[in-house]
Amino acid sequence: MTGWEEYTLIQKPQQLRKISRNHAVPLSYHLGLLGMPGFTAYCGLYELCSPKAGEFVFVSAASGAVGQIVGQLAKLEGCRMLTSKMGFDAAFNYKEEADLDAALKRYFPQGIDIYFDNVGGEMLDAALLNMRVKGRIAVCGMVSQHAVTDSGPGIRNISNVIVKRIKMQGFLQSDFLHLYPRFLDHVTAHFLAGDIVYVEDVDDGLESAPAALAGLFTGENIGKKVVRVVPPESRNSMN
Repeated sequence: MTGWEEYTLIQKPQQLRKISRNHAVPLSYHLGLLGMPGFTAYCGLYELCSPKAGEFVFVSAASGAVGQIVGQLAKLEGCRMLTSKMGFDAAFNYKEEADLDAALKRYFPQGIDIYFDNVGGEMLDAALLNMRVKGRIAVCGMVSQHAVTDSGPGIRNISNVIVKRIKMQGFLQSDFLHLYPRFLDHVTAHFLAGDIVYVEDVDDGLESAPAALAGLFTGENIGKKVVRVVPPESRNSMN
């Protein structure tokens, strides 16, 4: 991680990865689709959840940097997914649902085999009620908890992990760095074949960074939030 700055001095260059530039892939995609968000999606889905064709997959925050990739990878495996925009099967806006349990029962009457959790809180609680026996939950993020100032009611349906024999595991993409070359080949090939689309939400100028960051916690972004420090015309003049 670096600061919000135009130039950065890296103390441990071994932590850097040289990009093999393919002009068919936008350079900024190495911050998202082919970077940490994409790798997080890949590891959580394949290493923790082992998706199978015909299974029902629910991804919270499915339009975000990680969620949009999880959904498309699951579809490529023959799973049934939420939201049609990226080839998924259905979608709902959690902000418009008074009863999350009822919403999940409406969209997943058969139950959920895989839940990729980016939200936590009430969404996780509702998902636990709707998991199928031997379901899998990859706990990637808890964005609902970032601005919480009190303990709240907590997760009430955790006993379903026992009753339904659910596998629930938190993870970091850094646990799986040995898989990065395999991920890069897999996702790049699908992107170039047109099997995967990727959405970015770009703001210009370093001064836009604070508002861009704040917007992540209020759901204002669609896709990967990127702050472009150098305008395209300036970058082209440096090449």
